[in-house]
Amino acid sequence: MRTTGAKDSVSILLIEDDEVIGRHVEAGLRSHGYAVTWTRTGGSGLAEADRSPIDVVLLDLGLPDMDGIDVARQLRDEHPDVLILILTARSEEIDVIVGLDAGADDYLVKPFSLTVLLARLRAHLRRRPPAPAGPGEPVRIGDLTVDIAARRCLLGEREVELRPKEFDLLAILVRHPGEAVSRELLMAEVWDENWFGPTKTLDVTMSSLRRRLQVAASAAHAPVALPAFTTLRGHGYRLDPPRPLDGN
Repeated sequence: MRTTGAKDSVSILLIEDDEVIGRHVEAGLRSHGYAVTWTRTGGSGLAEADRSPIDVVLLDLGLPDMDGIDVARQLRDEHPDVLILILTARSEEIDVIVGLDAGADDYLVKPFSLTVLLARLRAHLRRRPPAPAGPGEPVRIGDLTVDIAARRCLLGEREVELRPKEFDLLAILVRHPGEAVSRELLMAEVWDENWFGPTKTLDVTMSSLRRRLQVAASAAHAPVALPAFTTLRGHGYRLDPPRPLDGN
């Protein structure tokens, strides 16, 4: 899946045969900065998903050429990372269960408001980690190198041993250098959105991560440029580039 950090980088495929609903949803999504492709049949939707990269599929079940459930299953099999939201008039509990079992991530019953659809989209996209800068490419900030694929952290030439959650926390922050990352996103990505424990766990893990990196910096044979982990009270954390070693 491509990066979902900004709306204009999110590609949405709308598969909806109703002209009024299709135009309303397409116009509403475009007005909020999303890139939208609208198709009116299951076959054309599947072809479009194969032709160009898609992040999100908004799928009607009552299509003229094939059942939307079959479309959802095929999309899930062929594009496992795509986010699938079903839009349908079928409101029975069994229909919801069948849709989710077919691979959908969420289910909206018609009629629905554009406001609710946008809120569901934002919620799902927040939980998806951004794509790395390149396939298998380590991220380097100052003298800190994080190889996410290999789960390795180096400060200069020295490898720093991190606990799993410490590494997961660091991996998210290095993907967003200089950006404020909320506590909610960090908790959802590192522990998962169903975590019911204290959020103080995040602060303890951050404190431990800082300490391990500072100990490694102190043990280095030459000065190293270590990024700063800035606490944003009431929001979360930000990873800032290191200051010049000469203090200028």
